[in-house]
Amino acid sequence: MASELLTEYLPIVIFLGVAGGLALVIVLASLIVTQQNPDAEKNAAYECGFDAFENTRSKFDVRFYLVAILFIIFDLEIAFLFPWAISLGWIGFFGFWSMVVFLGILTIGFIYEWRKGALEWE
Repeated sequence: MASELLTEYLPIVIFLGVAGGLALVIVLASLIVTQQNPDAEKNAAYECGFDAFENTRSKFDVRFYLVAILFIIFDLEIAFLFPWAISLGWIGFFGFWSMVVFLGILTIGFIYEWRKGALEWE
């Protein structure tokens, strides 16, 4: 029985081995083929769009937080559509109309944010 259990996991182990080996080969090939000469521009901070501050207690633009919150609200809530679409055959009309109400509330929130100017970058 233990050997049957191990043979069921053999494809997963093979897949992980091939994926790990391929990742290692790709990283090593990029180190061998390309030139490694970083300059100051390549090493600069790029995540926030401007150079790092000297003082960590200085003012920070709130628009970055607003973009992050809007991403969470509108992008992550769309993830609820995937399980709904898969189970639509089982949940019937009640599930369909529940999701229509959810999407309506989401659309109203999107229109509200749009009219308030939260999506405009000054």
